[in-house]
Amino acid sequence: MLSVEGEKPSVHCMSAGSCRGAFFQMEETQLVRIYTMQAEELFLWVPRKLLMTVESAKNSVLGSLYSQDRILQALGNITLAFHLLCERANPSSFWLPYIMTLPSEYDTPLYFEEEEVQYLQSTQAIHDVFSQYKNTARQYAYFYKVIQSHPNANKLPLKESFTYDDYRWAVSSVMTRQNQIPTEDGSRVTLALIPLWDMCNHTNGLITTGYNLEDDRCECVALQDFKEGEQIYIFYGTRSNAEFVIHNGFFFDNNSHDRVKIKLGVSKSDRLYAMKSEVLARAGIPTSSVFALHIMEPPISAQLLAFLRVFCMTEEELKEHLIGEHAIDKIFTLGNSDFPVSWENEVKLWTFLEARASLLLKTYKTTVEDDKFLLERDDLTFHATMAIKLRLVEKEILEKAVKSASDNRKQYSKQLEEGAPLPKYEESNIALLENTVTDSKLPLVLRNFEEEEDAEDQEELKMQESIAMANITENGFTHSKGAILNGTKSENESVNQDSSSKEAEDTKESSDSSEEVKKQS
Repeated sequence: MLSVEGEKPSVHCMSAGSCRGAFFQMEETQLVRIYTMQAEELFLWVPRKLLMTVESAKNSVLGSLYSQDRILQALGNITLAFHLLCERANPSSFWLPYIMTLPSEYDTPLYFEEEEVQYLQSTQAIHDVFSQYKNTARQYAYFYKVIQSHPNANKLPLKESFTYDDYRWAVSSVMTRQNQIPTEDGSRVTLALIPLWDMCNHTNGLITTGYNLEDDRCECVALQDFKEGEQIYIFYGTRSNAEFVIHNGFFFDNNSHDRVKIKLGVSKSDRLYAMKSEVLARAGIPTSSVFALHIMEPPISAQLLAFLRVFCMTEEELKEHLIGEHAIDKIFTLGNSDFPVSWENEVKLWTFLEARASLLLKTYKTTVEDDKFLLERDDLTFHATMAIKLRLVEKEILEKAVKSASDNRKQYSKQLEEGAPLPKYEESNIALLENTVTDSKLPLVLRNFEEEEDAEDQEELKMQESIAMANITENGFTHSKGAILNGTKSENESVNQDSSSKEAEDTKESSDSSEEVKKQS
């Protein structure tokens, strides 16, 4: 348990009565068991008064500037970064014992050397890495000027010493460990740094952390049985390795939630654009979006399957889904792999996906074999190894997608050649789609499509509006350990922050996608 002793946050073991003898200790940057602990056993709780939050920042020396700066008001993560810097510079800070446990530097790309970044070339992550560099540098330049000239910044302990390295450290500290918790009244969420709990490293499993509003504290139960001397792990969420590398500074081997992004869209020049967009709208799917190819089978989600089916539909098939008999039922089963639109449609969509994944593979400058050979070298830095592993797993996911698409294409081609009857559905089993995140089943049209990406889009919009008002042109850092409402680590999928600058490219890719299908037809 984390508690207050003598006006300073400090760590002590929980009583044996409350945790049945399950104690822990800190070793460097991890938690280690002293005695055994059983799965689902409550082993740690951290009360609100020990958390560093946007609210505590507003009530600190930073409050005066916060009240005047639109970027701080809009972006809680930047507020937390400056909260950290101000408290670190204050010898009597309530949070100084916690801050002193934080790493002095991190393994996020902000700390990569130039030659280490080179290993990320051609990866899907490179754009986000460059955005991270650019945004952090521009934020630093903006706030350096603010600290030197804004009257409300006079009392900040940063005026005499605010370097880029300081800001990079603060950004990385927040980016690797910030989480969302409810506000005191439970009406909304706020960002927080959670001492001690944020020392737990990641492993596969389930979310085991929540926020107890009644006792006003963050609580964590054991993910599994832990023996004496074992490190305590928690599950950060269903994040890809690109997200782990960029925002947490590590690569997680055997990540069952790994995936690569694939941008697809229906071109407005498509003769059937209006009909396709209407069918997609009824299914709750946008006409253009970033989807994912997953490392596990099946490689595509129900949403992507539904999109591809509509994307490859003929005019007659579109009419059946708009005005035909059982049109509503057909919409509900678009993402259900058990009920194809037609054998021709299945052949077409898997042929398209095979070709698209193959094209993405060709964008890499090295092969899977090249990367495996590189990883055998003993002179690679930790960052270089991490970058090569990320590059390698991206290609492995794409290769699996190509093989899966090829196998499906052959299977449905055989069904088509044999004139096999299409599977028929009963009313009782229509509309049940596998949810790849929570393993629950819900109708496609009743779920928000890519909820996590929508949430980040809203934050992006808020950033852009705030920075426009502040007369600077770039957004702030947004990716972090993140969180869902109960204070646990986020399952967000990252999206490109510079979406506006990529619009032409996305439009071209969408157009190319439609043209590719036409050729296959």
